[in-house]
Amino acid sequence: MRSFQEKYVFAPKEAAPLAVFRILFGLMMFLSIVRFWSYGWIDKLYIQPNFFFSYYGFEWIKPLGGYTYMLFVICGFSSIAIALGYKYRAAAITFFLSFTYIELMDKTTYLNHYYFISLLAFLMIFLPANAYFSLDAAKNPKKAFQYIPAWCTNSIKLLLGIVYLYAGLAKLNSDWLLEAMPLKIWLPSKFDTPLLGNLLSQEWMQYAFSWAGAGYDLAIPFLLLYRRTRVFAFIMVVVFHVLTRVLFPIGMFPYIMIVSTLIFFDARIHQKLLQYIAKVFRFTKERFDNGSGLMFKSSPITKATYGVLMLFFIAQLCVPFRYLLYPGELFWTEEGYRFSWRVMLTEKSGYAQFKIVDGKSGRWFYVDNTDFLTPFQEKQMAFQSDFILEYAHFLKHNFEKDGHQEVEVYVDSQVALNGRLSTAFIDPDVNLAEQKESFEHKTWIIPFKDEIKGL
Repeated sequence: MRSFQEKYVFAPKEAAPLAVFRILFGLMMFLSIVRFWSYGWIDKLYIQPNFFFSYYGFEWIKPLGGYTYMLFVICGFSSIAIALGYKYRAAAITFFLSFTYIELMDKTTYLNHYYFISLLAFLMIFLPANAYFSLDAAKNPKKAFQYIPAWCTNSIKLLLGIVYLYAGLAKLNSDWLLEAMPLKIWLPSKFDTPLLGNLLSQEWMQYAFSWAGAGYDLAIPFLLLYRRTRVFAFIMVVVFHVLTRVLFPIGMFPYIMIVSTLIFFDARIHQKLLQYIAKVFRFTKERFDNGSGLMFKSSPITKATYGVLMLFFIAQLCVPFRYLLYPGELFWTEEGYRFSWRVMLTEKSGYAQFKIVDGKSGRWFYVDNTDFLTPFQEKQMAFQSDFILEYAHFLKHNFEKDGHQEVEVYVDSQVALNGRLSTAFIDPDVNLAEQKESFEHKTWIIPFKDEIKGL
């Protein structure tokens, strides 16, 4: 145990890899913010809608109206400060809080890579990423260190490894491996893809993509760790994520994963990258090569930092398995599905028609969802039980304000999963206005009528 700690936790390692990671992470985040703004998504997703779906426990987090733009400005400036290593700790905290607030404003926009960025941003708060090749180090020699403890870079490697490994384990299910679902649905529509277009409609190619995807996720962390396979593994990372970006509209995530995996390479590679940056901006990199090492002295703050990071990684290892606490098919109920690195495993479509009953008069009518939801919100709501429940409560309060009394809310919900025929999703006889959101199993979800074997 002591030899493990000495080698992978406390051993002095060059700070250059962490400095490169800081620069690339900050720049990628800034480009992501600019891209999001330029496409008009701030207005479309956070200004125009009349209703927003909240995460359980975070109902108080809502878009800020016109001030939402200022939130993105703060997030963008803090990402630049991270890249420059300027007032780094404050910048890292600001970026984490602002980005995570944006992520939590509307559950409709949930994506695994937004969650991944929030986790990375939180982790970076505790890393001395400004110790080398930063404005902080240039302005204050007391903050400049050429060497840092090994855990500072290994913690990022560990987080990346968890993401890949858990994504691979999630693919070990009968729909993905034995039915090539949902790739069998998605790939034929990509017939205009250069070189591969004609092949994507063939079943053998769909199975090849499914099996290769699972194998890639399971193997890539170990291939990156081993020096002899590292270059080959990085080529695989580039090919895999570029191909993913060509086939699927998942934004900046492939590029973020590509630059993140550079952390696995030796410090010599990162030194060359920093030397190139220094040459472009015409300053001397050698000013940071002071030979000093950062050692975390035993103190209450240091112990608290290690404690927080240990709890952080324990949570990352355990949270994806919380679905085991719920009965039923995970892909159907989605109880424990989010925050578990289950990436692109399902193709679901749904239909949800809500019936409002005035409990006092007995009169009833159906709701036109377009009166309250955007098309994107309605699409996401139709096959996710927590969305349906939250929307039902919104409808109850809305129509009670309009004068209806003792409002009851029922839904006729039909959902199709991975090419199967649509079947009833929510018990139509349950008054959703009486149901409360919690971490408990939602007994009013109609059980799945098929079986998906796997983890």
